[in-house]
Amino acid sequence: MAARIASISGAEHTAMLGLGVYRPERIVTNEEVAGPIDSSDEWIRTRSGIRTRRFASPAETIISMSAAAARDAIDAAEIDPGTIDCVIVATSTWLLLTPAAAPQIATELGLKNVAAFDVSAGCAGFCHAVALASDLVKGGTARNALVIGVERLTDTINPKDRGTAFLFADGAGAVVIGPSDEPGIGPTVWGSDGTQHHAIRQDKDWMEFFREIDEHGLDAVRPYLAMEGTAVFRWAAHSLEQVCLDAIERAGLTPDDLDAMVPHQANGRIIEIMARVLKLPESCALANDIEETGNTSAASVPLAMEAMMRKGDAKPGGTALLIAFGAGLSYAAQVVQLPNWK
Repeated sequence: MAARIASISGAEHTAMLGLGVYRPERIVTNEEVAGPIDSSDEWIRTRSGIRTRRFASPAETIISMSAAAARDAIDAAEIDPGTIDCVIVATSTWLLLTPAAAPQIATELGLKNVAAFDVSAGCAGFCHAVALASDLVKGGTARNALVIGVERLTDTINPKDRGTAFLFADGAGAVVIGPSDEPGIGPTVWGSDGTQHHAIRQDKDWMEFFREIDEHGLDAVRPYLAMEGTAVFRWAAHSLEQVCLDAIERAGLTPDDLDAMVPHQANGRIIEIMARVLKLPESCALANDIEETGNTSAASVPLAMEAMMRKGDAKPGGTALLIAFGAGLSYAAQVVQLPNWK
C-alpha cells in the first residue's frame, strides 16, 4: 500500500488587507511628449484622456519603487512582515530574462527565505497575481502573500512612436493578501486570446536584435513596445463586458451592488464604454486615474484604487470590480473589498 501524502488547507476566505503605491516624482505634461510625435495636448487628451503622467528617474528602479509601495502596503495591513510567505511581482519591464525581480525585492524588504517570483501577463498581471495569491492563502501554502504591480514602461517605448509615446508611464502598487473572516476577494474570471498576440507586443525578439547587431553594429535598432491601438480598442469594447458580468455574477452580486469599478487605465474612452455597457448605478465610483497617471500596465489597477480612496470617491471596505486586460491578449477580473491604504 502506497504511503499516504499529507495535505494542508488554509483560510476559508481571503481579502486585500493593505494597499501601498509609489508614484515617480517627475510629472510629465502632454506638451513635453507631443513634440517628438508631432502631436498636441488636445490630440492626446481627446484620444486617451491623459493630461499628465509620471516618468521614473534612473534612481527610481523596479526594485526601489516596488519596495516603497510594498512597505506602505504592509504598514496599512498591520501585519507582522514575518508572516509573509510569498512575493508575486507582476511586470513586463524587468529587462532581465533571469533572475526574476521578486527575490531581490523580497530581500530589499527584509523578507527571508520566502517564495518569490514574477508574473508576465501584461496589463492584466496584477489581477492575475491577486488570483494566485488568494488561492495560495486559501490552500495553506502561504499565510500572507505580497502582490506587486510595477512598471518602468519608459524603458521600453520609442519616444517618437505616435502610438505609444504619449500613453505609457511608470509606477508601482502593492497589496497584502491574507485570511479574512468574510469573503474579500471573489472568484476570478480570466483568460486569453492568443490570436490577438500582435496587438500589444515587443516589436522584435532579442535573437533578431542580436543578429542585427552582428550585421549592422551600432546602427541596429533596439526592441521597443509596439501597439495596434485600434485592434486593442475593438477587442476590449467587444469582449470585456461579458468578462465583467461573469465576475460580478460569480461573486453572487449584481452591478447595482458595486460601490466602485477599477478598470485597467488603458484609455479614457475604453473606461467610459465599459461603464456605460455595464449600466453601473450613479452611486458607483469609476476610477479614472489615467488622466493624471497615464497607462502604467500592471501597476495601473492598484494605483487607480489608491487614487479613488485618496480623493474620497471610494472607501476601504467598499465593494469594487477590478478588471484588466493587455498583452497576450490576456484578461482577468474579480470583485473585491477595497483594502486599507497608506
